[in-house]
Amino acid sequence: MADPTSIDQRLERIREQRAALRTRHSQALTRLMDQRADLRGVHALADLVDDSVRWSV
Repeated sequence: MADPTSIDQRLERIREQRAALRTRHSQALTRLMDQRADLRGVHALADLVDDSVRWSV
């Protein structure tokens, strides 16, 4: 049986990696939307993320 502590540590590392990836993707999307205003309205989720990032600053 696996050590519960090591499983918890592994899960925490995965959570941290996912959070970092989510942040990096949000930043990249916001940068793209700044550069390409013509993309606004093309994909609703991209617009939502871009707006959310802007409101959180």
